[in-house]
Amino acid sequence: MKKISLYLIVGIVALLAGNSAVQSAVIDFSDLNITTSPSQAYTGAGGGRYYNGSDSAGSFTSGSATFNNNYNTTYGSWGGWAYSNTTNAATGGYANQYSAITGGGVSGSGSAYAVAYYDSYTPTIPTITFAADQRPLSLEVTNTAYAYYAMLNGDTFSKKFGGATGNDQDWFLLTITGYNSLSGQTGVINVYLADYRFSDNAQDYILATWETVDLSSFGSDTTSLQITTSSSDTYGTPSYFAVGNITTVPEPSSLALLLMGSAAFGVWRRRKQS
Repeated sequence: MKKISLYLIVGIVALLAGNSAVQSAVIDFSDLNITTSPSQAYTGAGGGRYYNGSDSAGSFTSGSATFNNNYNTTYGSWGGWAYSNTTNAATGGYANQYSAITGGGVSGSGSAYAVAYYDSYTPTIPTITFAADQRPLSLEVTNTAYAYYAMLNGDTFSKKFGGATGNDQDWFLLTITGYNSLSGQTGVINVYLADYRFSDNAQDYILATWETVDLSSFGSDTTSLQITTSSSDTYGTPSYFAVGNITTVPEPSSLALLLMGSAAFGVWRRRKQS
């Protein structure tokens, strides 16, 4: 009996190490059916639709994750998360605030993605909360068209990154912080959505593709992510960004219980057959 128990434990450890990829799930926002619903979705600039919380629902759920939203009915403004499949990657400005610079989600033009606005005045921090049995493994990020062109060309409120000579040390930073159910930090990752700090100006960039952010270093007890922005142009860069596919895996204790049950059933079956 002790030998069987030892084999069972070793088998569970091996299964835990090898099955996270098999058990992974992808949140791609396709389940929100933005092409046909909700009734409060609007047509975006240049085609496609977006939802910004104007029905005062307060949040929305896709897959195993919930995205916060704070809509102000008095001013028609919002903070937190919206979702969209708008395709206008050619123009900037506030009127095009719901478009990713990629012109679509990770799956291409017309596919859905999330748009976040970090409202530091309310404040409303874009937050993703995961189901109790899931934890985040990775997510895809990029700029919105609004932020991209504000940094590339400058506008009434934003400076052109690099300045007149191209030598200004400008940057636009995304900070992703993980938390557990007790509000303890489980990890922090910084991602530059634009970086003009290189000595060679040819290396300066403003992100215009989907970039995968690996969250596997975050604690296995991570239940939520809070994402903020900061910039060298303190009050000028629009504090928007877009998120594409989010990959999750079972929280370890949930997966362990599942595998223990499977392994125990296997042992019981073999003993019965013998």
